[in-house]
Order: sequence, then structure tokens, then C-alpha cells
Amino acid sequence: MTSTAPLTLLFDGGCPLCVREVNALRRRDQRLHPGAHRLAFVDIDAPDYDASQYAGISYRQAMGRIHAIEADGTVLRDVAVFRAAYRQVELGWLYAPTNWPLLATISDGLYGLWARWRLRLTGRPDLETLCRCRQGCAR
Repeated sequence: MTSTAPLTLLFDGGCPLCVREVNALRRRDQRLHPGAHRLAFVDIDAPDYDASQYAGISYRQAMGRIHAIEADGTVLRDVAVFRAAYRQVELGWLYAPTNWPLLATISDGLYGLWARWRLRLTGRPDLETLCRCRQGCAR
């Protein structure tokens, strides 16, 4: 991984909602941290996505659940990614309640539902089809 940013988000560039959120985070990061961005973004749907450069997170894994990698190599998944990303752009308070015991359970459950239905809801083929279409997808 070549990024020097504190957090690298792996996102699906074929998902319109994902791209919209990434663009909002990127704009805010650029405005708040010109020349020293706190976030880096990697499009896992790009043909040249190489899992070996990103903590071994396969295309299948990254398409199934959101992942991010901290500068020290720690891999984050699911709602923890959003908490970390929004903290980097000084909006951590938005996701802070997802650490509270009851809300953590609810937010993790809701994210699980979103992850399960995201491709269908955004008009994309299912994960199996995407992986079959992509050479070298790790099972």
C-alpha cells in the first residue's frame, strides 16, 4: 500500500451511492487538509485492483463489506470504517453513537442488511455474478 494517508477506504466505484459518499468525504478532506489529506480512496471495482497491495483484501471480500486500512496496517470493516473516516474529516460525532452498546448492535445489524442488499438496490449484478466476471476473484 503506497498511501501515506492515515486511512485508506476501499470502495465500490460501480455503486452510485458509494461514489456519492466517497466524493463528499474527499471534498471535505481536501478542504480541511489541503496538501496533507487524511483519507485515501481505492476503487475495488477498477480492473487493476490488486488485493496484495491492500492487506490481502480480495475483490469478493471488499465487494461484500466495506473495508478500510489504517496507516499501521490495521484493517477495519463495516460501521468501524465509517466511524474512522468521519473522524478524519472532523465529523466523528455523526457516527460516535454507533459505539454505544444498544446502538452498536442496531447499527451493525442495519449495515449487515445494507451490505446484503446493496448490489441489488443499486441495480448491480449479485456478488457471485460480479466475481465470475472478474478473473482471479478469490473465493
